Amino acid sequence: EVQLVESGGGLVQAGGSLRLSCVASGFTFDDYAIGWFRQAPGKEREGVSCISRRDGSRYYADSVAGRFTISSDNAKNTVYLQMNSLKPEDTAVYYCAADREPIPEMIPLYFGSWGQGIQVTVSS
Repeated sequence: EVQLVESGGGLVQAGGSLRLSCVASGFTFDDYAIGWFRQAPGKEREGVSCISRRDGSRYYADSVAGRFTISSDNAKNTVYLQMNSLKPEDTAVYYCAADREPIPEMIPLYFGSWGQGIQVTVSS
């Protein structure tokens, strides 16, 4: 059974930083792409960043490019999302998601396994 557990969320002031972690279990880590998504109140869930375990490729939404960095630690089966220069518009519930590669597009439709989500709140 695929399990994804997020941690590291919280409240931070605008301009601050947070690092989210996603610990994965129940599947062969190297066969899967891992993505971070977020959903703000009243909005659709959107892709934030994704990493290909197969070739290490990284993808970012335009809204976070240059501020967020995705990385992985194979030994720990963990994917991280380092979030810098946070803005109030980054406030959302953040989800870790995974599915077998290849992933055609960084949208929720193509990710079959999800974590429970974690709140990130950025105050102005």
